[in-house]
Amino acid sequence: MSYDFQSLHTRFNKGSFKWNELAEYGIKPEENIIPFSVADMEFVTAPEIIQAIKHELDSSIMGYANATQEYYQSVCNWIKTRHGWEAKPEWILPSHGIVDAFFAAVRAYSKPGDGVILNTPVYYPMYSAINLQGRRLVENPLINKGNRYEIDFEDLEQKAKDPGTTLLILCSPHNPCGRVWTREELTRVGEICLKNNVLVISDEIHFDLLMPGHKHTIFASISDEFADNSIVCTAPSKTFNIAGLQTSNIFIPNENLREKFLRELQLSNPNPKCNVLGYVAGQAAYENCSGWLDEALKIIDTNRKIISDFIAREFDKKIKVYDLEGTYLLWMDFNGLGLGFKELEKKNRREAKLFFDEGYLFGKAGEGYERWNIACPTKYIQAALERLKGTYL
Repeated sequence: MSYDFQSLHTRFNKGSFKWNELAEYGIKPEENIIPFSVADMEFVTAPEIIQAIKHELDSSIMGYANATQEYYQSVCNWIKTRHGWEAKPEWILPSHGIVDAFFAAVRAYSKPGDGVILNTPVYYPMYSAINLQGRRLVENPLINKGNRYEIDFEDLEQKAKDPGTTLLILCSPHNPCGRVWTREELTRVGEICLKNNVLVISDEIHFDLLMPGHKHTIFASISDEFADNSIVCTAPSKTFNIAGLQTSNIFIPNENLREKFLRELQLSNPNPKCNVLGYVAGQAAYENCSGWLDEALKIIDTNRKIISDFIAREFDKKIKVYDLEGTYLLWMDFNGLGLGFKELEKKNRREAKLFFDEGYLFGKAGEGYERWNIACPTKYIQAALERLKGTYL
């Protein structure tokens, strides 16, 4: 089946933060400009998902509902087929979103003052999960090597040795730098954490979004010991662009850890569950939409190539595009333009009419960088590049 990846549904006045931000800068719908910031796609939703939701609305009552066994099995079947992990339905606990999950995990598995490791620069809510909840941020800065980042294992091991450091929040694939950690890299991380009694909270929300030649390894799939010392946070939301349905799947193989996480969830919701239509959409996506995802990934990869080739041709070394291995979020270094990071933000938005996620949001190491969401119809990428050229060249 061939899907539509060229049409666009504008989201002005729909409650979308990134589209509302365009309006705040005076951009009108007729200007045909889209934002490239917050990480949801600008692709038309897979028709199989829409039909499943319509069928549910026509044939059901929107009352209280927990996930069905069929839903749980669809999640596990997807993970086995796509990633080779034999996960069990009983390991899954619900969460409205991955951010909710790692906030809850920090509360469940650490106490105020404990150290929590982040591989920085990294997805900015992870900093909040630590700082806003009275834990201590322990940065393990990634090593910037050419067009990619690597983990500083010596630094990680030194920081993990601190008995007051109890957690690592792992971003895998990594947001914003686009790395898909190899099995070997993840094994070293896991061994360091096991040796030093550091629990791994693995945010794998982007695990299905892989560029050609790259393979995602689910952290808990590497060994029983790693599975016993981790929780794995997954969702259909990024994969199929259904984040608004607020349905995530948190895998916790260790029964004691699972009980702790459930107790934490129950402090705010005695019977934790997700959106009933989220369950319907998630099951439909996992059972019927692998073809849609494969086509979406081809468009994303095409967009990646167009940007990389254009920047290399027009900007020489003034802008650097990092290799995109996973996610649909392209990490770009604009420091060669010679602007301060706040000046860069202002110029991009007011003159180029380009709305990225600013690199400084991801930590100090991101100053002068931009994160470009490229999950959109290709013509909007091409138009944005021309505005970029017209502004700086």
